[in-house]
Amino acid sequence: MAAYVIAEISITDPEVYEKYRAAAPPSVAAFDGAYRVRGGAVTPVEGEAPTGRVVVLEFPDVDAARAWYESDAYQAVLPFRLASATTRAFIVEGA
Repeated sequence: MAAYVIAEISITDPEVYEKYRAAAPPSVAAFDGAYRVRGGAVTPVEGEAPTGRVVVLEFPDVDAARAWYESDAYQAVLPFRLASATTRAFIVEGA
């Protein structure tokens, strides 16, 4: 069953964040993941819209999503995001 990593990202340092944005996609692809949403326009229909970017990644299952997040490849680029943005991220099992 597919799993999704959903992140709300408020960028605080665009220059450093660009390094993360450029380096993260190969780590996602290595775990059969794919970007489904990557910072597109948000139209609120209930409640407040997120203040930053919304990113949605799709993986084959929760195990693949966790393996990607914990992988050496992703952990190597994660410091760029941590240094340049505040983020709320979580894994959601698909239907």
